[in-house]
Amino acid sequence: MPTKTPDELRRQARRKKSLARIIPAIDIINGQCVRLRQGDFQQKTVYSRNPVAVARELEAQGFCYLHLVDLDGARSGAVRNWGILETIARETRLEIDFGGGIASAETIEEALSRGATRVNIGSAAVKQRIEFYQWLNTFGADTIILSADVRNEMVLISGWQKQSSIQLWDLLEEYQAHGGLWVTITDVARDGMLEGPAISLYRRVLKEFPELNLIASGGITRMEDVGALNRIGVWGMIIGKALYEGKLTAEMLETFLC
Repeated sequence: MPTKTPDELRRQARRKKSLARIIPAIDIINGQCVRLRQGDFQQKTVYSRNPVAVARELEAQGFCYLHLVDLDGARSGAVRNWGILETIARETRLEIDFGGGIASAETIEEALSRGATRVNIGSAAVKQRIEFYQWLNTFGADTIILSADVRNEMVLISGWQKQSSIQLWDLLEEYQAHGGLWVTITDVARDGMLEGPAISLYRRVLKEFPELNLIASGGITRMEDVGALNRIGVWGMIIGKALYEGKLTAEMLETFLC
């Protein structure tokens, strides 16, 4: 994976700590870059047949982070698109958080060895809770991101296809008690809808769990959304469809870029 140049490191060091990070999303199905509506695999739009080229273009536009999701892996329970992760990590300097089908210590190790900076774990955090907290201890709190996909504050699993019996608040409390630091929360009802993020949900999370680094996901469409999320104190925000459809651009987001 390419190392950052001294100029890039200095630029990051000067970055205002008060600003949230913008994290573009690449979701993969059958090797293609897609977006779903409300997590429905039957409502997908293919934006590119070359996710690596999309990642290169994002880097060229000034983005420094990438949220890379193997939706094939999320649905099946086993990572399917290792090669795309490895190639993006090799050919760009993007800081990648990777998820979708990670369900063992071995897959965490492989994701990190192939270039991921952090891993997003969703279904396994619910279905394999003992192992999940063992991984948190083994790999460190700065490596594991709890990926909580929610609908009506209930946690979804298996690529958003099934609802668990766990409420978001119970999962966050347990996660923080075990030393967890990072959480991505996606309001699935808003994902891919271009109707704005769940500000009230994120505000409550930050109030009740102020020590967590919260990454907001779902529905971020306008600069007003970006500003609102920044003001309430999220660590970062994942943006997908709004970037692909030009609702938000690198030029509009320049202040927030690293």
